[in-house]
Formats: sequence, structure tokens, C-alpha cells
Amino acid sequence: MKRRDVIQAGAAAALAAAAPLRSVFAQQKTVWKAADVHPLGYPTVEAVVRMGKKLEQATDGRLSVQMYPSMQLGGEKEMIEQAQVGALAIARISVGPMGPIIPELNVFNLPFMFRDTAHMEKVIDGPIGDELLNKLSDHPTANLIGLCWMNAGTRNVYNSKKPIRSVEDLKGLKIRMMGNPVFVDTMNALGGNGVSMGFEQLVTAMQTGVVDGAENNEPTYTSGQHYRYAKFYSMTGHLMIPEILVFSKKIFASLPKDDQALIRKLAQEAQREERALWYEVEKKSVAQMKEAGVEIIEIPDKKAFQAAVKPVWNKYGAQLSALIERIQDVK
Repeated sequence: MKRRDVIQAGAAAALAAAAPLRSVFAQQKTVWKAADVHPLGYPTVEAVVRMGKKLEQATDGRLSVQMYPSMQLGGEKEMIEQAQVGALAIARISVGPMGPIIPELNVFNLPFMFRDTAHMEKVIDGPIGDELLNKLSDHPTANLIGLCWMNAGTRNVYNSKKPIRSVEDLKGLKIRMMGNPVFVDTMNALGGNGVSMGFEQLVTAMQTGVVDGAENNEPTYTSGQHYRYAKFYSMTGHLMIPEILVFSKKIFASLPKDDQALIRKLAQEAQREERALWYEVEKKSVAQMKEAGVEIIEIPDKKAFQAAVKPVWNKYGAQLSALIERIQDVK
């Protein structure tokens, strides 16, 4: 064999040997899908985007996250289903849809559960918050890992018909509620007509008069431009529900322990960052509401609202009485 042929043969052999290595390295680069119903810039979305960047940096690009905001992958029901089968890695979901799966989570869905935001944060940052995340992670059929909690403000009623200043003002109004019987019963107890509906259907429902309004926090109200359809925003403060960042258990179980620990660490950082972002965006949202001509109705005394939802507590709180007492004891 000529020297040139030997060199060519050697080069070919080297390339052939390198090909599997290149294939292995290529396979090691994994891009996980993350989803949220809210748009880019929303606190929960931004916190997960930052978490993905930290993950990519910490793993030298081996792991990264692609965010799909604004319901690109469907509403929360669809996001949960995709995460359960491993088609989606990360999802920010409301506690509402998880209540029927993990009954203990319904404790956060009860109206007027928390005294104020500081009380809520102490609960989710402490042992109770950890226990509930673990209950979700350990559930045999939920197929989700509960990573951390995220602030979601206080939910207030808004509608297109009239200002709500009392329980009597809610009578006859069709108000969209999240898909959990606790919420529908809460609105019915307050005198309104609770309509269970996915968030992705809400704008069309308000446009067509299927509902007269909804209830949510200020950033969601403004980011979805709901003030275009419902100008009366009443500070009922009936619900204060933290949200959960979940990870697909199917994907999580396939990861080495080091990667699992890294994800949990970055999720805790995301929880703190989201909280700071939340307070900033909440202030901006209130200013935006005023600029848009929204009538913000303050309700200084909510005793009548609290009394009206007593039947909801009696129905759903009895089996959670020990947990409720622990929450109320948090100072």
C-alpha cells in the first residue's frame, strides 16, 4: 500500500471512530419544554426562563429549557396531561386543577384561607409548603414532581355590568371560575353564578356574553387585556392561591441524582426571583388599570363576604380541619 493510501485509510478510520463520539455528545444535549398560560415577561414565565438559563450555564449547554408561553401548548389541563406523559418537562400550574388529585391541596383553594400575603408566604415557605409539595411528588398516579411554589397575588372579581361592593351586587352575574368544584361553589355562595371554564376560553366568553366577568389577580387581568371587556374591578380578595412549578416525573426519574439536585436547587431560586418579580409587576398592573380607565372598587370590610362562604368551608374544610388549624397557627 502506498504511503498516501495509508494516510487516507488512517484518516478515514479516525473519522469513523470519531463519529460515534460526536453522536454521543449530540445526544447529550437535551432541550426541555416548559409551558405557561401567561405571556413572556409575566413573573412566573420570566422566573422559569431565568431558571433555564442557569441550568444551561451550570451544565455547559448539556441541558436547556425552551419556554412556550401564552397557551402555545394549551391550557393548564393540557399542560398537566403533557407533563404526566413526559411530552412536557416543566409547567407552572394553578393549585385549583390539582385539588381533585391531591385533596390536601384544596386547603389553599378555600376562600379567605390566609390573613394576608405575609401569612401565605410563611406557610408555603415552611414545613406545610414542603409537605404538600412532597404529597404531590409522592402521589402514585399524579406523575408530577412538585418543585416549588410561586406567588399569584389575590384574586378579585371583575365584570362588565356594575361595581361589586357587597354580596348582594354579585347576584345574577355569571363569573368564570377555575375548573374545581370548590371555586364554583365559592362564587355560588357569594350569590353569583360560578361558571367552570378553562382560561383559554375566557376572552371569547366575555366577548360573546357567555360570562359577565371573571376573577383573578391584577397582572393576569392586565396581561390578558381583560379590561377591554370588564371595566369594573372589585377588590373582593376572596382567594389567595399560590401556584406550583411542576416537573414531569417520567423525565425526572430518568435523570442522574446530580441533575435532580440541580433542578431542585434552581427551582428554589426561581421561587425567590418570581416573588420579587411579582411585586414589581403587580404595582405596574395597577397603574396600567388606572390608565385604561378601569374602576377599581375597594371593599374595606369583607366580613359579609367571609360569612357568605361559610358553607364552602363546612363542605370542603371538615376533612382538612387539622391542616387548617396548623395554617391558622402560623404567625
